[in-house]
Parts: sequence; structure tokens; C-alpha cells
Amino acid sequence: MSYFHIKKNFSYRDLLYKALIFVGTVAVIVYFLPRDGKFNYQFDINKPWKYGQLMATFDFPIYKSDEVVKHEQDSILASFQPYYQLDKNIGTEAIGRLKTDYQSRLRHVLPSADYLRYLERKLSEVYQAGILPTEELDQLRKDSTSAIMVIDDKLANQRNTTNLYSVKEAYTYLLTADTAHYRPEYLRQCSLNEYLFSNLTYDQQRTETAKKEVLDNYSWANGIVLSGQKIIDRGEIVSQETYNILESLRKESIQRSESIGQKRLMLAGQILFVSIFMLCFMLYLDLFRKDFYNRKGSLSLLFALVMLYCVVTAVMVANNLFNVYIIPYAMLPIIIRVFLDSRTAFLTHVVTILICSISLRYPHEFILLQLSAGLMAIFSLRELSQRSQIFRSAVLVILTYMAVYFAIELITENDLSKLNGSMYTYFIINGVLLLFTYPLMFVVEKTFGFTSNVTLVELSNINTNLLRRMSETVPGTFQHSMQVANLAAEAANRIDAKSQLVRTGALYHDIGKMENPVFFTENQLGGVNPHKSLSYEQSAQVVINHVTDGLKLAEKYNLPKAVKDFISTHHGRGKTKYFYISWKNEHPGEEPNEEMFTYPGPNPFTKEQAILMMADSVEAASRSLPEYTEESIGNLVEKIIDSQVADGFFKECPITFKDIATVKAVFKEKLKTMYHTRISYPELKK
Repeated sequence: MSYFHIKKNFSYRDLLYKALIFVGTVAVIVYFLPRDGKFNYQFDINKPWKYGQLMATFDFPIYKSDEVVKHEQDSILASFQPYYQLDKNIGTEAIGRLKTDYQSRLRHVLPSADYLRYLERKLSEVYQAGILPTEELDQLRKDSTSAIMVIDDKLANQRNTTNLYSVKEAYTYLLTADTAHYRPEYLRQCSLNEYLFSNLTYDQQRTETAKKEVLDNYSWANGIVLSGQKIIDRGEIVSQETYNILESLRKESIQRSESIGQKRLMLAGQILFVSIFMLCFMLYLDLFRKDFYNRKGSLSLLFALVMLYCVVTAVMVANNLFNVYIIPYAMLPIIIRVFLDSRTAFLTHVVTILICSISLRYPHEFILLQLSAGLMAIFSLRELSQRSQIFRSAVLVILTYMAVYFAIELITENDLSKLNGSMYTYFIINGVLLLFTYPLMFVVEKTFGFTSNVTLVELSNINTNLLRRMSETVPGTFQHSMQVANLAAEAANRIDAKSQLVRTGALYHDIGKMENPVFFTENQLGGVNPHKSLSYEQSAQVVINHVTDGLKLAEKYNLPKAVKDFISTHHGRGKTKYFYISWKNEHPGEEPNEEMFTYPGPNPFTKEQAILMMADSVEAASRSLPEYTEESIGNLVEKIIDSQVADGFFKECPITFKDIATVKAVFKEKLKTMYHTRISYPELKK
């Protein structure tokens, strides 16, 4: 009963996780999807109308094009006059300060009082005209603003910018206004800049209000279409005038659909649309890819990629950022193909493209292009092991985009001069971005716990630190591991298992023997056997510890989990038979402590781990054969693998009896080649 409850609770937790990831993915995608009104027709200038006759179902204005609106508004604003506040107190205070300074110090500088009266008159004149900061006045003249509105005692008067002064211009004017009677060298000694300040302040609120009134009076339309009026019929070429009418109908349709009720209906439709596709995707995984469906890392990767591409597409479309064809959609099936399989990669790509298409104006063209590119990406990258493969796939994807788009243009266009050259540029950018798949896979590996073939190939290089140390410390074990790797990889190829994975796992499965090398026969020199000084239990523990020591080394050298699993499963829950049987022979009628002679396990739970267990046992045992004949090798392989099957080591992994028979045949063939067996020559009878 307790087991049933544990199983039931686990299932509920698993179901809750899948429900949360489903709801979360749908919610995030729908949140970012654009919800502006949609116009259900696609059209372009000088292209035929692809639909039936279109009639106006309501009155609507014919809006001016964006270019015309911008040009006309710029013309209106060019003659617009901004508002400024005139502060009379600044001029009065400046003249008062001048009089005070004259009494205290300037009377000793200036030749006569006439200079004071001259300065009072000119300061009054300059302040009356208006003084602006030098930069601000230069900007007005640069913007061709001919006049401004000056507010003086709540009355607004127009003043030409040519009559205004900057602080610098006012200073120059005071010095040079009457050089015949007032000499500049005396005036310079008065520090005239101390009496010159800007007395005009920009009135932003009043200016913006006035500008809004001007634009509010602007006419956005230059005609009207009445309800029931024919707009265009099938096959007619969309002229500039018709294009403006269709654009006006599109804008008006969007405005009319922006009510709360319409937005709620659109939101409900988007939720239903995305939910249906994501639900179908989960059903596919549950029915055909149970291992991916039950592994949280696989499920998280698939949903994260779908969500990422849908969100990026929606954001780019909603904010009109660049062109969606620069997004490397083919990267999605490549990543899934590398870490999972081709069928899942294609279906994930289809689901993603269909969801993304509802954000676009031309979904049909988008779907055709992306599905073609995705298929090419999957076909061109069966197994990633070299960087050059990504480059080749990127080139093929670019060519596929170009070929399919060119075909669509030939179908829809009647004139080759009208081909859209910019699209081909987007395809090239897309291919360049696709090259970033290689570094991105490293992030995916670390985030979701996968191991790519690229990593496995790098790890299987015998010049890596750990394998080089192994070849120096335990050369016998190293040679054994190399032979096991060759056996296991060949067997994996024959039964459609992952050969690179099992090869790498085989190279590292015995690294724990580096901790106590002399306790393993393949590393013993000169016939010295340290087990003679140990009890059977102690010897068994030393041998068993090579598994736990191997896991510690794997942790130290950051080996992937997939490789660690080979270390822990290559003996499964088997026993150290030599010491176990020896103990029983010396203690008849007694039962030993089974755990003292049993490896920690677990038993193999993948095809690849089962192959390695068989290859490890067969290769090790083959070294003790007295002679290498076809019969002796065949009997050895059959005996060892049959005993492993009988002990139930392969009950938890998806390997079939047919696979095991194929593996046996491969081992016999390879071992005969390795040991150069020859036929037995008949003896001459006397």
C-alpha cells in the first residue's frame, strides 16, 4: 500500500509540473502576441488583387499617405511661431544697477554723463526688443523660424527673429551703435556684460497648446468612400489610388475593432489557438516520445525554445523592429536534432512556426519559407561533431530560403524587375546568425543537462588531461578501455544506438582504477599481487571502490552526467565473482554479507549502458582464454552475455533480444579480428 501511495504522489507531482509548464508557456506567448485589429486582406502596389470583389460595408474617409501627412505637417509647423514670456523687471533692474555703479565707480571711467544717458537709452532699446540666450536664438534661425510670439502683459505680439538680440549681439550693439560720439574703448571699461541678461523665456505649455490646435485643424483625409461602393475586384492591379483606399479601410477596420469587447474576443482566440497547438505537441510527446515527455530537462528545453521564438517574433512585429526573416528559426530544429531526435525537431519547428505566423501580415509565405528551411537544417545535420557542419547547414539554409522565395515570386509576379532584393539580404543575415548555434549549444548543455556529440568528441580525445593521466598511470586499464570503446561503438552502430556516446563512456568507465592501480590484474607487473595480504571482503571492497572513485574523479573533472552514468552502471548490481565465490568455497554452509561483494549500481537503464556492460565483461574475460579460436570466442561471448541476461541486468533498459543477438555477433566478429584467429589445420593421419 505504501508503494502505491508513493507512486501516486509522484505521478501527481509530475502532472502538476507538466500542467504548470503548459499554462506558463501559453500565458507568456499570448501576453506578447500583438492584439491590434487585423485586416484580413494582403495587398501591395502594382500587384493583382487575389480576392473576390471588395465592397465598402460602411462609410470611411480616404486617409492621406504617411509621406503626404508628414510633408504637409512639416510645412504647417515651418510657419509656426513659438511663445515666449517677456520679463520687464530684468531690464529695469539692469538699468538701475548701471546708475548705481555709475555713482560708485563708472563716473571715474567715463568721460562724461552723456555716456551714461547713451547706455540707458540703448539698454532700454535692447531689452524692449528682447534678449535670448545665444544658443537658443541660433537654433531659431537655424530652424528658419521667422518670428516668435512675445507675451507682454498677457498680450501676445509677433516679433521677427531678425530684430531679437542674443547676449553677445546686444553687447556688440552697445559698443558700436554710435562710435562717432561714444568711443568703444571707454565703454569696454564698463563691463557691459554685467547689465545684459536674457529677458525672454520659452513658454512650453502655451507653445504645445498652440501647436496642438494647429494640428487638430489639419485634415487627415482627402476624400470619402461610401457604404456599398465598389473598391476593387479580383485580378485588378492595385494602383496607388486604390492602395490608399485599401490602407484607409485597413486603418478604419483596426480602429473599429479596438473596443474592449473586440479585444477580449481576440485574446480568447489567441489563447485557444496557442493552447490547441501546445496541447497537440504534448500529446505527441506522450504518445511517441515518452522518454522526452517524462524527463524534465527535455520537456523544459522544448517548451523554452517554442516560447523564446514566439516571444521574439511577437515583440519584433509589435514594435516594428527590423524584419522577422533575420531571425534564425532553423536554429530551433538544429538544437533539438542535436540533443533529441529528428522527428521531435521537425514537429517542434512546425508548432513554433504556426504560432508565430498569427503575428504576421503574410503568414502563408512565412510558413512555406520556414518549413522548407527547417527541413533542410534537419537533413543537413544528422550528427553534429564538427564546427564546419554548422557552416555547411547555414549555407544550405540560405540557399533554401532564396530558392523557395524566388519560386514564390515567379508565381506571383509578372515582371522580374519587381523582385524584392532586400529579402535576399535578410536571408543572408539569417544564415550568419545561424552560425551562433555552436556557442549557444554550450549554454543549452549547461542549463538543461544535455550532452552534445561535440562535447563527446572533445572528451574522447586521448590527449585530454584525464585520459593522458590514465594512459600513464594505468596503461593496462587504458588499453582495456580503448578495446572496449571499439567493441561497444561498433555494436551501437549496428543496433541504432548512440555510438559516440558509448565510445566516450567506455573510455572513462574505469578511471577509478587510477586510485589503486596495482589491485587490478591488467596493471600488475612482475607477478606481485597485493590481494594476497587482504581478506576476500577487503579485496572486494577495493575492487568495488573503483566505481565510487571513478565518480569522484568525474565530478572533479566536470564530466557530463551521461558519462558518469556509464561509470556507475558498467557493473550494475553485479558481484565481484572471484572473491565472492572464493569466500563461499572456503566457508561452506555459511552465507556471506552480500553487500560486501556487490557493486553499488544501478543496473543499466539505456541501450548504450547495456552495450558497455556486455563489452566490458567480454573484453576482460577474453584476455584469459587459453587459445583464440572461433569456437572458444563464440562460447565465451554467449556464456557471459547469457549470464548477464539471466541475472536480470537488462530488465530496466530498452534493449531487445534481437539487439542482444546482434551485439553478440558483433563481439564475436571483432574479437576474432583483434586476436587474429585462424582456421585449425587438419593433422595428417598416420
